Amino acid sequence: MKHWIVALAASTALAGCATAPADMPPPPAETTPPAAEAPPAPKPTYGSFGIDTAGMDTAIRPGDDFYGFANGTWAKSTPIPADKSNYGMFTVLDDLSRQRTRELIENAAKDPNSKIGNAYASFLDTAAIESKGLAPFEPWLGKIRSVKSKAELDALYAQANRLGIGGPFGMYIGQDDKAPENYALTLFQSGLGMPDRDYYLSNDAKLVETRAKYLQHLTNVLTLAGETNAAARAKAVLDLETKIARVHWTKTDSRDANKTYNKMTVAELSKKAPGFNFKGLLSGIGANVDSLIVAQPSAVAGEAAIVAKAPIGVLKDQLLVQSLDGYSAYLPSAFDKESFAFYGNTLNGTPEQEARWKRGVDFTTAALGDDVSQLYVAKYFPPETKAAADQLVKNVIAAMDRRIDTLEWMAPETKVKAHAKLAAFTPKIGYPSQWRDMNGLQIDRNDVLGNAMRSAEFEHAYELGKLGGPIRRWEWGMTPMTINAYANFGMVEIVFPAAILQPPFFDPNADPAVNYGGIGAVIGHELSHHFDDQGAKYDSTGKLIDWWTPGDTKAFTSRLDKLEQQYNAYEPLPGKHVNGKLTMGENVADLAGLTVAHDAYIASLGGKEPPVIDGMSADQRFYLGWAQVWRRNYREANLLNRLLTDPHSPSPQRTDIVRNMDPWYPAYNVQQGQKLYLAPADRVRIW
Repeated sequence: MKHWIVALAASTALAGCATAPADMPPPPAETTPPAAEAPPAPKPTYGSFGIDTAGMDTAIRPGDDFYGFANGTWAKSTPIPADKSNYGMFTVLDDLSRQRTRELIENAAKDPNSKIGNAYASFLDTAAIESKGLAPFEPWLGKIRSVKSKAELDALYAQANRLGIGGPFGMYIGQDDKAPENYALTLFQSGLGMPDRDYYLSNDAKLVETRAKYLQHLTNVLTLAGETNAAARAKAVLDLETKIARVHWTKTDSRDANKTYNKMTVAELSKKAPGFNFKGLLSGIGANVDSLIVAQPSAVAGEAAIVAKAPIGVLKDQLLVQSLDGYSAYLPSAFDKESFAFYGNTLNGTPEQEARWKRGVDFTTAALGDDVSQLYVAKYFPPETKAAADQLVKNVIAAMDRRIDTLEWMAPETKVKAHAKLAAFTPKIGYPSQWRDMNGLQIDRNDVLGNAMRSAEFEHAYELGKLGGPIRRWEWGMTPMTINAYANFGMVEIVFPAAILQPPFFDPNADPAVNYGGIGAVIGHELSHHFDDQGAKYDSTGKLIDWWTPGDTKAFTSRLDKLEQQYNAYEPLPGKHVNGKLTMGENVADLAGLTVAHDAYIASLGGKEPPVIDGMSADQRFYLGWAQVWRRNYREANLLNRLLTDPHSPSPQRTDIVRNMDPWYPAYNVQQGQKLYLAPADRVRIW
């Protein structure tokens, strides 16, 4: 992946009778008073029916550039704010969500005993942060500097993990893919300061330039920390990470559910990846497990060998930089600005750092997510919105259920299992059914660094507590304030936070065709993730298992190959193409989601002919609803980063999935010779 409720003031005043003039007799007693006029219907947020027609560019033929047709004027007239790497509907809604959350937090802060208010105040108190300097962080930095042996360093890596600081290996606790009623610990490749191996290994001019700036960043951080010979030490850290990058798996291989499921005992891991004390690492983080899942075995083995041979001083320097970067927001501004200069400006092209209050809202929400969330949903997610969204979800699921029966490539016995999987779905709308207890987290109004470190350890303990316990099916992976949605294969669920259920995605006052093209397609997208190239590997219980026939798999894969080739041909930047394999899951979900949402919309009409609105047919409005939610302008550095690391295609290419939809062609009279035209035989049809 890595995603409004508008309080419309409907008129409640009714037209009543004027007082009769004195010279007029009163009406006869039996006269019926004039009927009250109905209040005017609330208007959609966008335009007269839910579409921003002013943002379209009708000089562009839809068949040449549907994204430009739907969004061209908006794209040309909308600058990217200085504090953003890209700007579109997700960021517009995120800004609103954070502004609303800010108001709730500041209101809570009126109570001096409010943990929410105190967390926020501690982040905003930059004067206190500056006056304390590095002193609050020195106990941790001192531990790193004082390490004398690899054994001590291994123990320190465990402490770093508890604090959310990167190390050679990443870990998380989640459902065991092949035993989804149990939690398991997964170990995966890590150890890089840049987003992906290509940043270290590619000879592309832009990436070579980024590498040089990263080296300078490493030098700057070590210098700010008071270290001597910073330039040479920074070069040694870069060299270390370059070796690690060489053994890393690609993003494409790392998204393969079968390849990344490698369960083994700790003893087996230690044998396959000698040179690192994995038993000590797991014991140090409090995970007393006999077995674990290793996502990228060859990479983990390669990293273990590299760490074993690396000079201890270089490993310590890497951990110093990772610590200072990871906690830079709570340190003096020199560290904060340096971290932003590389990760915000260099990697994503963002000219200015966000206002402190915006980051304060993010910090408070991250630390006390469920406490803040309860305030948000109480004010901004009324029951009627949830009910309308629930119904839409049911309609889309029903459309998917019907569509399974029409698949000519799926065997009858597989269809039975597909129906069973769909019946097992749990849609989650708005917010969790229960809230976490955050009482154990200590918050000090005068100690933002301590708050951040205690929050990290609190989260670590919470996650660790899952091992050996029942699956927490009520738990969410996002707050209700998040502008996003997700599918969880192990839980067999689709989740839609409250904040995405707003215009332009969903507006109860908009034309239904627009809503089905917007949030309906998003619902279908998340639903169909459970049947994409990875989600289809999980059965109705959430278990990773081969439940398709060989013929199903062959037919499905041939369709995926066509979609991959289609996306590989897109070139968002000169010489830089979309990676059709990396983005496969999202492209399949877009294709299926939009297809199923269209079916659901047609079914919702109950056989009635939909109206023409503003000269537009229902199908035209449906596809515009899809196209306008993907509005987004990118800075070049951010777009390059996304092409290398993001499993989602850029917004224009996501919009262009419509070229595979048969109803789109007559809706916009798309003809052979236009740029997006695909012959019927070349259109990819999966679900």
